[in-house]
Amino acid sequence: MKTEKDMEEFETLGESAETEEESEQLQMPDYKDEILATIRSNASPRMMERNLSDYHPKDIAEVLPELSDKERRKLYRILRVPVLSEILEYGSEDVTGGYMNEMDLPKAAAVLSEMETDIAVAVLREIERGKRLLLIDAMDGETRREVALIASYDEDEIGSRMTTNCIIIRENLTIKQAMTELVEQAARNDNISTLFVVDEYGAFYGALDLKKLIIARETENLENLIVTSFPYVYGHESIEDCIEKLKDYSEDSIPVLDNNNRIQGVITSQSIIEVSDDEMREDYAMLAGLTAREDLEEPLKISMGKRLPWLFVLLGLSLVVSAVVGIFEQVVSQLPLIMAFQSMILGMAGNVGTQSLAVTIRVLMDESLTARQKLTLVSKEIRVGLANGFILGLLSFILVGLFIWLIKGKTLIFAFAVSACIGFSLLLAMLISSAVGTLIPLFFKKINIDPAVASGPLITTVNDLVAVLTYYGISWLLLLNILHLVV
Repeated sequence: MKTEKDMEEFETLGESAETEEESEQLQMPDYKDEILATIRSNASPRMMERNLSDYHPKDIAEVLPELSDKERRKLYRILRVPVLSEILEYGSEDVTGGYMNEMDLPKAAAVLSEMETDIAVAVLREIERGKRLLLIDAMDGETRREVALIASYDEDEIGSRMTTNCIIIRENLTIKQAMTELVEQAARNDNISTLFVVDEYGAFYGALDLKKLIIARETENLENLIVTSFPYVYGHESIEDCIEKLKDYSEDSIPVLDNNNRIQGVITSQSIIEVSDDEMREDYAMLAGLTAREDLEEPLKISMGKRLPWLFVLLGLSLVVSAVVGIFEQVVSQLPLIMAFQSMILGMAGNVGTQSLAVTIRVLMDESLTARQKLTLVSKEIRVGLANGFILGLLSFILVGLFIWLIKGKTLIFAFAVSACIGFSLLLAMLISSAVGTLIPLFFKKINIDPAVASGPLITTVNDLVAVLTYYGISWLLLLNILHLVV
């Protein structure tokens, strides 16, 4: 008979086993060594292709950089075109462009033709112009037209990210006719979860969910199944303007229209995620004081060109900060002790400004903000800066005063007079920095400049100027001219 202690031990062992099992399930398997061994084996082409079919295309794509040129060319010959194109879709465009250069022209053209059109266009942009034209000429007529269509859009336009892989039907079909059309088009397009409907003039009419079509009775009217309020975008709209609208909808794909409201293609949910990620990276680059994203293998000259413009601006502002410190040379010479706390004031002002900047840019992603809501944002950030400044200023007043009195050996009046100046300067600097970190991106947005350009380095340098003016100005007024303190 089991005792209570035995039962507890049994339950503990059971929980431990469950935890280990969950840990094993959460740990993603690594197939790299297996895939490499398969490719480098002496198996026949047919057997190698069969063995590789057991792995996900993404896992195979991650192995490609580990292979030699000879091994990759061997793989290109063994794998069928549809499989190879699916694998290469998981790589970045520049890397995939390099792989295309390793293939013979007919094979590369066939692989590109099998890819999603938007990915094929992105890869073609990474290939040298001469070979790019040869590849396009080698594609079949329909693919060539689709590639030319997407390539006609600028890279910052949403049309450059669309794919022509979609199902389009007329609005006047019966349920049976719609199903027949679906089966026929599905042989060429695999994005079938949503069907897009056009009118007699080819203009976008609405969208139809596949599930609703499948379960509909044959006698039912197709018109009743069509959603005419389905979201859409125009191909020449900028990605930045469209991204929030696209993210607001949880659709698998959203149609892209031309200026005559005809469907040119669709933006898939995967493309929306990629576009959002690209926009986030660009904003992050701007927050770091860069003018664009940098690539790891980018030439030194190009990287310098992206960074130097902002660095020139920041150098100018830094010289202004240094000049302001020079103006208060009298304060520094007569009260050198206050120099020890300058970095604290500047650091806290910069931190607060950067926090307000981050909050403001996040809020400004909502394009529907009213003037009243923007005013509320400014008011809130100022109140937050004031409250935080009061708490930290009071804490600084006490701690700095005790430090100067006990550690530096100054008189109690002198110590707390200086700490009062520091505390009040900190409060004022944090208050103004909160306002600056909010108002600068709002101003940039007003004049149609990306608010992310109000980068961290810019805000920090502007707040340094604010903090220096505040700190030394109050020190000069309070300590020298009112209290007449001199070390």
